[in-house]
Formats: sequence, structure tokens, C-alpha cells
Amino acid sequence: MNRRAALKSGTTAALGLVLGGCATRPAATVAPVRAARPMVRLPRVHASLERVIRTTVGLRPYRPSGFVLRAERLDDTTLVHNYGHGGAGWSLSWGTGLMATELALETGHRRAVVIGAGVVGLTTALQLQRRGVDVTIYAASLPPETTSNMALAGFTPTSGLVNFATRSPAWEAQFRRAVTIAYRHWQLLVGPHWGVSWVPNYAPTDTAGSAAGANPLLPDEVRAARELLGPGEHPFPMTYAVRRDEMRFEPSIFLDAALRDFLVLGGRVVVRRFASLREVAALGAPVVVNCAGLGARDLVGDQELTPLRGQLVVLVPQPEVQYATNGGVRTDRNTPGGFLHMMPRSDGIILGGTSEEGEWSLEPDPAEIRRVVERHVELFDSMR
Repeated sequence: MNRRAALKSGTTAALGLVLGGCATRPAATVAPVRAARPMVRLPRVHASLERVIRTTVGLRPYRPSGFVLRAERLDDTTLVHNYGHGGAGWSLSWGTGLMATELALETGHRRAVVIGAGVVGLTTALQLQRRGVDVTIYAASLPPETTSNMALAGFTPTSGLVNFATRSPAWEAQFRRAVTIAYRHWQLLVGPHWGVSWVPNYAPTDTAGSAAGANPLLPDEVRAARELLGPGEHPFPMTYAVRRDEMRFEPSIFLDAALRDFLVLGGRVVVRRFASLREVAALGAPVVVNCAGLGARDLVGDQELTPLRGQLVVLVPQPEVQYATNGGVRTDRNTPGGFLHMMPRSDGIILGGTSEEGEWSLEPDPAEIRRVVERHVELFDSMR
């Protein structure tokens, strides 16, 4: 009997015992109990303030109504918008990039400009090139100085993405197509060239129901299978741990590889910042794809765009650590905890846990650095 069947039959038997109290009792039966599995052994992260090698601050481009993906006319130019992905830009990039490319191809032109050289701009430019379009990228900054370089970078397609309570059905359908395309495409890039890999992610919790917490906005094929580990089956200080597989992206590796491939395919790059759409129109390109991220706020006057400030702390790399974590520290009313996450990469152990809406400062917050590190020290020091 497999584990799922055992859990199902066990639940049914337990329900029968409860309901049977009002009827004639059948012969006593014993619900099957799943045997505890051996404890998962994981190397500890050596978290301490002394092991911090750098901190980064990134401003995610958030729109409460969700990302913008549409085309409009700008004099003789078709302007295709592809911006406002919040903390889901890495996850959705190949999907919205392809959809933006489809809008560009509808014009019949085979020459285009892409504004922005982060993950959304580069994947859009590559999608255009793969369909025979001559592309020039204009960007205010290039890797490793883009906002995309400052990301924790896992496949988190609903992170800081939209106000879920007010999203529209039309936007939701657009999102579902984008995330499905992106999920399939990222899987094909797994390997050292692109810096894409799979790692197990553990979310320690005291609530057994957490294993059923998949976001209903995601299509079924994109929802990662979740497994609930019980007491004695995981090394964390909480009662349970939810384990799932997650795709991990290495920003410095991927962005450099994408830019190299773009140049090899004949692409051109111009470092330039635009002050207005009139300057964009003056380029004379028949198609312009706006992947400017938070820069679109001033470029196109989208005042709904607002930053989600995220701060990351990077520890000395530990090649033996090949798992990620979410949360895992108990807090009370008098102990600031906040959300925590850890992602191991070749350039360091990435610790995070901040998302400040409307905060524009790029200066690291020393108090937040201490909080994130100390809470992770508490988590990893308590592992068995």
C-alpha cells in the first residue's frame, strides 16, 4: 500500500469510528498507521553575522492589479508592455516574454527594440530573436547591476505579484497561460550553462494542514507536489515540515549566459536611460517592448507601480547545503520574527525575509540584517 492510500484509508477508518458511536458497533478494527520514516539528514547552515559577505537591496516592481501585458500605438511605433511582475519576474519571464513576442509579431515587422536588460528584458529579447526578429536592447544598467541580480531567485510565481482579492478574470487567464509557458521552459534549461537546478524546499510548521496550502491560482501542472513530514522524520524544531521540490535560479550565471546568447545571435546593446516615451518614439523602431520594470512608472506614467523593497543577506557559500527553507521559527507577541527564507547558491547562502511596499530606499537596514541572521541562527542551531 502506498503512502497516499494508507493515509486515505486511515482517515476513512477514523471517521467510521466517530460516526459509529450512534449505531451498533461492528467488530473492533484498527486503522492502519503509517510507519515513521527515517529522519531526513541535512547539513546545517553556518549562520552568523561574522559569515556575512554582502547584503543587497532590490526594488521589485509591484502593481496591485497585476503585471501589464498589452500593445498600444505610439505614433508610428507599436509599444508592447511587459512589466510590473513584483517578486515573480524570474518565475514568469519566459511566459510573458513569449506572449509579448506574439504581440510584436502581429505587426509583421522584423525589427524591434527591448527596453530593459533584467531577466524579463533578456528573455523577451531571446524569444524575439528565436523567431527571426532583429533586436536591440536599450537599458539603463546591465548585469550584474540590474534589479534581477538582487533577487533570491527561486520559482515563486505568485510572490509579490498581485492583490489577490481584487484581481480580474481576464488578468488571471493571462497569468495562467504565462506561468504554464514559463514553468515548462525553465525545466528545459536545467544545467550548469544556465544556472538552473532543482532543490528540495522545507517549510517547518506546527500545522499539519500546511501541506494542502498550494495557491489555487496556479494551474494543476504548475503546483509542486507537497509532502508532510511528521515528528521524527525531519530535523527542524517544529512539529512538521512540508517538503516540495523547487527550481532554483543563479542570477549571475543565468543573466550572463542570456546576455552572451543574445549577442551571439546578433543582438545589440545600448546603455541609455529614457526620460520619456517621446525619446523612445524618436528611435524610429517599428516595435518597442517595454520591459523597464519599476522604471516604467516614470517612462509611461504608471502611478500604480510601486516598489516592494527586499533585502537579502549573503553568507559564505556552503557547497554541501543543497536545500532551501521557508520560515521555521516560532514567534510570540514580544519577539519580532517575520517571514524567513534561505536559498543556497554557488555565490553564497542567501537569507531573506523582507517585503516593504512603497519603500524606495536602496540603503541596507542594519537592524533588518541582524534580525534575518539571528532568526536563521535560531533555526539552524536547533536542527537535530
